[in-house]
Amino acid sequence: MPVPLPAALDPILPLLRCPSCGEGLSAGDGALRCPRRHSFDLARHGYVGLLTGARATSGDDGPMARARRDFLAAGRYAPVRDAVAELAAEAELSAGSGGAAGPGRAARPATVVDVGCGTGYYLAGVLDALPGAVGLGLDTSAHALRVAAKAHARAAAATWDVFRPFPIASGQVDVVLDVFAPRNPAEFHRVLRPDGVLVVVRPYGGHLAELRSQVTQMVTVDPDKERRLHQALDPYFEAARAVEVEYTTPLTRQEAVDLVLMTPSARHVTEAELADGGGLPEQVTVSVLATAYRRR
Repeated sequence: MPVPLPAALDPILPLLRCPSCGEGLSAGDGALRCPRRHSFDLARHGYVGLLTGARATSGDDGPMARARRDFLAAGRYAPVRDAVAELAAEAELSAGSGGAAGPGRAARPATVVDVGCGTGYYLAGVLDALPGAVGLGLDTSAHALRVAAKAHARAAAATWDVFRPFPIASGQVDVVLDVFAPRNPAEFHRVLRPDGVLVVVRPYGGHLAELRSQVTQMVTVDPDKERRLHQALDPYFEAARAVEVEYTTPLTRQEAVDLVLMTPSARHVTEAELADGGGLPEQVTVSVLATAYRRR
């Protein structure tokens, strides 16, 4: 029996473009199709498989997606999600959208695209802050998208690789989110409306310092990260507002394990090694920088 079109995907469909030829897509018989008959299956878990061809860059495997889902559900990163939602909501209010018609704009729901969305935690927070908005989460990991497709009633999900041209029409997106994810500044710029905003979140300062000091396999924060970020974004964007989020949060032992396993560090250490190693911290410092950027 064909998989029906997820309700959240319906309002997003006019923005999507065929990854193979760039034509528009329509739904039917458990798939999205373009006029040239390229076809992309709707998964029974609620996302659409747009990513075809060569193997994508690596995303969350099953255990990583589970660890991410469980850790984020505990609320330890809620202040980070709140900061992302605040920046996105401020940007939408200043642009006069959020579902309303601004100068020269037809009335329509605001559109939020979360690139490297993982389990959809941050996208759901932004959609809660923008009641009229609709969202699309893009990620290479089918395991993560199974969760993201159910993260919010107004959030659709699709497989995609951030390093490829996005299957999205130019100049139609109000907010692009990039939270702890790889970046494609040229594509961010292309898909955003002229008054759209990009929200980027990255580790800053002593982020997870207690965990890094006790788990030697943890990937370190590159001290040159900020310079390289500015160098990459500067041709396309200018910073509008930055928010530094820093706090200490308690961790249960399982939360500490999940926090390691949901990061790229999971490729260097196993859950069994963490469980047997002892010495995991009972609290950790969260330190991130969230910045809203406007198009140049």
